[in-house]
This record gives sequence, C-alpha cells and structure tokens, in this order.
Amino acid sequence: MITMDLITKLPRTSHGNDTIWVIVDRLTKSAHFLAMKETYSMDRLAQLYVNELVSLHGVPLSIVSDRDSRFTSRFWESFQKALGTRLNFITTYHPQTDGQSERTIQTLEDMLRACVIDFGGSWDDHLPLMEFSYNNSYHSSIQTAPFEALYGRKCRTPVCWSEIGENQLSGPEIVQETTDKVFQIRERLKAARDRQKSYADRRRKPLEFNVGDKVLLKVSPWK
Repeated sequence: MITMDLITKLPRTSHGNDTIWVIVDRLTKSAHFLAMKETYSMDRLAQLYVNELVSLHGVPLSIVSDRDSRFTSRFWESFQKALGTRLNFITTYHPQTDGQSERTIQTLEDMLRACVIDFGGSWDDHLPLMEFSYNNSYHSSIQTAPFEALYGRKCRTPVCWSEIGENQLSGPEIVQETTDKVFQIRERLKAARDRQKSYADRRRKPLEFNVGDKVLLKVSPWK
C-alpha cells in the first residue's frame, strides 16, 4: 500500500522538469522521488509509474492520494483497476484519514522544497541523492531507516555517512562532493521533521484532571 502526492510549480530545470512525484510505501516508509513535467499526459504518467515503481516493487494493493484531477481521472481509475489496485482519496481538510503517511508526505515536501532552493535549476539532477538520503535516514515510527525496513539489511555505501562527522575524506572529489550534499540534505530533512513535530505539538492539547473531577467514559456496548 502506497501514498502519493505531486509537488508542483517548482523552478523549471534545464531538463524542463517542474514537478516531483512523491511515492511512499506506508509500511516501510521507503520513498521514490520522480522528476517530471506538470504537463505530462496521463499516458506518460502511467508509463513513468510502471517503469519506476511497478518494475521495482510490483503492483500495490492500494493507493492513497489527494483528489488531484490526474488521480481522479477515468483513465487513472481504469488503469489501476486493470492492475488490481484500489484507490483511496483524502481531502486537505481531513488528513487524519491517512494519519502517519500524510505526515510523512508533508515532511518530505518540506524537505524537497528546501533542497530545490539549495540546488536551484539543477534540482532534478540531485533528486536521486535526496531519495538516497531520506531512505537511509532513521525514521522514528519504524525504529530504523526505510531502506533497512524494506530490504532487511543496512545499505552498503562507499562511505559510512553516519560516522564521518567533520572529518575530511580522501579519494575522488566526487565522493567528497556527494558526502557534502548528503549532509546538506539530511540537515534539511531534520529541519523539516522538527517543523512537523512542532506543528503537531501545538495542535495536541494535553488533558489535565484534578482529584474529584467528573469525567465521561466511553465504553463499547455489551454484547
């Protein structure tokens, strides 16, 4: 089961991309970030979906998304019905219908928009690195990184991202540049998570009771 959303109206890159298609597995929290043009036809979207998602993970049981016209179109409905996938829709005003996955999507959108600003007109060239950084970052709700939750093992990398700290790497320049970008993206992800937590904490109102207070208790009917 997956959740998906589109981040639109981004700065157009040299490749003509101005949109990120965010797709998140609701169980492992693993994600794919797909660069695309907002003007893509439904045929093109379906092809991208098959090439980048179905070819790697198979067909999902269900998809949760907002009511974007592309996801509510007759073409998309027929396409998913043919694949055997159920469509579920949420509204902007009732994100609780998807709970945790919706919060994950909001955090990712926050992080991705910040990274788009950082990388400017070449943000789509850095999108695979953003995906890598997110999937290999610890996720509190699953007590591990999404990559490890999905594959059952830690991701092998040319360097140990979590152990480098401020030390300088020796070796090819591209390794150092990649490491710097990973740290930069991870900082954006941390900031996005902190903002989402702060927002959730403000909305959460702790209940306080004094000794002797009368309360209503909701119980299930007897059978």
